[in-house]
Amino acid sequence: MKREIVLQLTDTFESHAQLTEIGVEYWLARDVEHFLGYSDWRNFTAVISKVRTACEVSGQSVLNQFVDVTKLVDLG
Repeated sequence: MKREIVLQLTDTFESHAQLTEIGVEYWLARDVEHFLGYSDWRNFTAVISKVRTACEVSGQSVLNQFVDVTKLVDLG
C-alpha cells in the first residue's frame, strides 16, 4: 500500500476517535466501518468477530479491548 494512502487512512481513523471522561481514546465500529471499506454492517461484524478471536488467541483480554455498545438512533 502506498505511503500516502496509509497516512490518509490513519488521519481519517484518528479523526473519528472519541474520548472518555478521563481521556482514553475509543472508536465506535459503526463510525469507522465505511472508511475501512465495509458498506454492510453484517460483513463488518464478521470481521470484528475474527479480530476478537485473534485477540483471545494472542493472550489478550477481549474484555479490555472490546466493549459492546448499543447506540440509539433518532427515528424520523
